[in-house]
Amino acid sequence: MKFTTAVACLSLGLAGAWAQAQTYPTKPVHMVVPFVPGGGNDLVGRVIAARLTQSLGQSFLVENRGGANGFIGAKAVADAAPDGYTILMGPSGPMAISPAIYSKMPYSPTKDFVPVTMIGDFPLILVVSASNPARSVAELVAYAKANAAQINYGSTAATFQLTSELFKLRTNTKFEEILYKGSNEMAAAVMTDQVTIAFVDPPPAIGMLKSGRIRGLAVTGAHRHPFWPDVPTMAEAGIPDMEVKIWMGLFLPVGSSQAIVQRIYQEVAKGVNDPQVREKLSGLGIEPVGNSPEEFAKFFAADSARWALVAKTANIKAD
Repeated sequence: MKFTTAVACLSLGLAGAWAQAQTYPTKPVHMVVPFVPGGGNDLVGRVIAARLTQSLGQSFLVENRGGANGFIGAKAVADAAPDGYTILMGPSGPMAISPAIYSKMPYSPTKDFVPVTMIGDFPLILVVSASNPARSVAELVAYAKANAAQINYGSTAATFQLTSELFKLRTNTKFEEILYKGSNEMAAAVMTDQVTIAFVDPPPAIGMLKSGRIRGLAVTGAHRHPFWPDVPTMAEAGIPDMEVKIWMGLFLPVGSSQAIVQRIYQEVAKGVNDPQVREKLSGLGIEPVGNSPEEFAKFFAADSARWALVAKTANIKAD
């Protein structure tokens, strides 16, 4: 009898979760972007929020909570009720890269969150100002070594810091870090010669590169980016072991209903395969993905391990 009762309760619980998922959402949902407006994560988050608003019939409101390398926004979601109404637009920086270089964080990416789906990924592009004399990575390295006391790099979070520090190691240069609140500010700082270089995500760099206000020297992907077919990869530019692809995905607080996880995943997967959404994401330099929670969790674990190995090998720590 006890077994029968337990099975009945489990069946009722599953039925309740299924029913909850079918009616979800019944009120506005907050999508937290852990960076300031205008950067790549913000722009992509708004594309996805607009699609979910359309497909699910409730407002998905983008809430920018920038600062502290993305920690503030991520912590806010980790502390939120696991009811599906607070979602993290989680970039690889605060979720997979920061744990590799910070010994203490206000949240655990693996223990405090449930992976939902990866939205997409993209390489970074190494940029200098239009007035910089360097027109190739080799010329930049020579310039950096000749002006070691005057050069620096822009950074907004662990992603950009670790990539820049790897570049220093691979080229034996000594750039100093200058921290900015967001990628758009960082790209603007390169344009106005406040910093010598930056590894920038595509969205805030597109307009400046097109207008010639900044110059792209290399991309960190395995292949050339379709936006900039004339810009070589880091490997083509003579810098080995510098392949970096950044991703962004959705996470819910741990304890969230798997039925709601599946509901959001399915809608995002349909969304990123919609021609209009794909066009918007591709226009931001993003390769759409939309994988399952299980696939995303497996990738997330592998990418976190990769960055931990990179940081250990390069002996890079942020605290």
